[in-house]
Amino acid sequence: MVSTIRAIRVNHVNVVLEDHDAMIDHFDRMFTGRVVADLPRPEWHACIMDVGRVLFQLFAPHDFFLFTRYGPHHLGVEFQIEDLAAARAVLAARDIRVARELGVAVHTHPADCPGVSLELYEGHFHDNPAVLQAPMLPAEYWRDEHPLGLTGLHGLTIVVHDLDAALADFAAILAHELIDEHPRPVAGGTAIALHVGDAVLDLMAPDGDGPLRDHLLAHGEGIRSTVLRVRDLDRARDHFHRRGVELVPGAGPDTLAIPETENLGVLFELTEPR
Repeated sequence: MVSTIRAIRVNHVNVVLEDHDAMIDHFDRMFTGRVVADLPRPEWHACIMDVGRVLFQLFAPHDFFLFTRYGPHHLGVEFQIEDLAAARAVLAARDIRVARELGVAVHTHPADCPGVSLELYEGHFHDNPAVLQAPMLPAEYWRDEHPLGLTGLHGLTIVVHDLDAALADFAAILAHELIDEHPRPVAGGTAIALHVGDAVLDLMAPDGDGPLRDHLLAHGEGIRSTVLRVRDLDRARDHFHRRGVELVPGAGPDTLAIPETENLGVLFELTEPR
């Protein structure tokens, strides 16, 4: 009997950026991000970056020409799951295409799950020397010593055309807990929050003109932002101010955003623990 895929936790967020050296320098300057795996390939130079014990797999294609119309973007998210064989059965039953087959993991086609490529893997990345080439710093360092006071991943925001249709799509694939539905006036839309694994997925649709509609026009459906948790938003604001970056209101309540123009073309948001 086909059920849904049960996620345990987020392993990493997949992001496509334009220039490998520029992304390394930027994450170091903005976040003191640490490269914990270097992953060069003929098609791209990728790495896994640790920012507050949130792992990002950053892909920089050697030739960015084919991506220039779309630009830098969040490609998807990898979940550690309980059973890859069962997950493959769910994908096949739901007609979800596999865009990249790795044997031990699969990437789904983003067009089959409102713009998001779901990477599914049974293993765990964090503090795993079989996966990472360098150790991650402990949570206590990022929370207590790092100037940003990072405390981990809150979740991802995902922009869609139709909330009901997107909710049905995600609910058919991923085991989840429905948290709430709220207006997002700053972003010009409405959101439905889902708890999946250890993360919150905020599905957001525009109600009219505003940032969500602008994102859809520019990029189509998909992940709009990574939302990081910090101990104190004022402390985070001071950290970025010292780097010449002014934070702006985020899409959700009690969130601040690092504008895309200050973050290599991708949006990160910050929130305090809730």
